[in-house]
Amino acid sequence: MLKRKEPEEALQGWPAIAKFLSQPVSTAQRWASEGMPVTRTGRYVAASPAELERWLTREAGTKETVHISSPNTDLRADLKRGLSHARKLRPKKSPS
Repeated sequence: MLKRKEPEEALQGWPAIAKFLSQPVSTAQRWASEGMPVTRTGRYVAASPAELERWLTREAGTKETVHISSPNTDLRADLKRGLSHARKLRPKKSPS
């Protein structure tokens, strides 16, 4: 039996968006003015976690998905993956 993926709940308000991004509210607001996808309804603002991650990936200029940590995130695995990626990008030293 296939499990249906629950639709991600929209982040409501600047504090929720900023917490998701691990940034201050002022940074989230600035990023929104620079094109970060948010939905404004009157004075209220909301954003989709999936859309924010896609936007961050584009802004980071990488083909890899940008991962935003949460309380359930295995940070050691993310660190190992990041170090492995960085080592691949590092130029090889020529023997002297």
